[in-house]
Amino acid sequence: MATGLGKILVFGGTGYLGKHVVRTSIKMGHPTYVYGRPVTPNSNPSNSKVELHKEFQSMGVILIQGELSEHEKLVSLIKQVEIVISAIGTPYVMEQLRIIDAIKVAGNVKRFIPSDFGCEEDLITAVLPPFQDLLEKKKKIRRATEATGVPFTFLSSTCFGAYFLSFLLHPHDKYSEELTIYGTGESKAVFTREEDIAIYIIRAANDPRTCNRTVLFQPSKNILSQLELVSLWEKKTGRSYNKVFVYEEELVKLSETSPHPENVRAAIIHSIFVKGDMANFEIREDDQMEVSKLYPEVEYTTVDQLLDDFVANPPEFHYVEL
Repeated sequence: MATGLGKILVFGGTGYLGKHVVRTSIKMGHPTYVYGRPVTPNSNPSNSKVELHKEFQSMGVILIQGELSEHEKLVSLIKQVEIVISAIGTPYVMEQLRIIDAIKVAGNVKRFIPSDFGCEEDLITAVLPPFQDLLEKKKKIRRATEATGVPFTFLSSTCFGAYFLSFLLHPHDKYSEELTIYGTGESKAVFTREEDIAIYIIRAANDPRTCNRTVLFQPSKNILSQLELVSLWEKKTGRSYNKVFVYEEELVKLSETSPHPENVRAAIIHSIFVKGDMANFEIREDDQMEVSKLYPEVEYTTVDQLLDDFVANPPEFHYVEL
């Protein structure tokens, strides 16, 4: 590891996005700590977190096992680092208040990035109630972060590229002749590859320009509608798909009648792919910044390139926990 670079502590470092953040932090030369729930010697050796722990240890990551309820342990650890990044999963959003409390007591953190990265909760309105509940929780974390006086950066407003493109296009299914289109299929969404999101997170965490600012994702080549995606995918695969439309009214009903977490998924789909909430606003330059303009030297993965990867190595799709 290079010396002189700020020490980074990642919460949720073995999660869906967190593992990419950890890998990127190490690759960029930061001494990197991961705090997470204990993995015992009796854990299933095929468990993905066991494998990640082995990978992280081989890379030089410092693994600290514990619970977020262990306040003194958190404070002691946070005092050893300069940057704290949370990639905690959606069900545990409010647990970040424990991290914020420990950061306040530690008093040494130079940048905090809370777990966000999806829809921009301070900009979008009139989303369906199951999703609004989640956005309200994220707003509370933002307001609590601001109240500490600790330097922060909020990053948001993108779909996790591989995850959502796999959800929409089913690249692993070689026999299906149908693809689902939500709404009219014309609303735009933003897709950023997970590894690229991690790069932007680490870059922003070390950038004085992003201090106490909101950083949004609008890389021009990655803003597409569902219909554009399907057309591109048909060209890549040489296949023609029957488009099955799920219109707004049906998504609203699903959000009202489905059990958790299906109701939340329906509400999120409605926000992103029907209302276009990730791409239907202008960035306010007084307090917001855009990643591809901030870091033009970063060669982000375009949707076109990501779909090439899908053709060569189709990923399986699994829902993240909500």
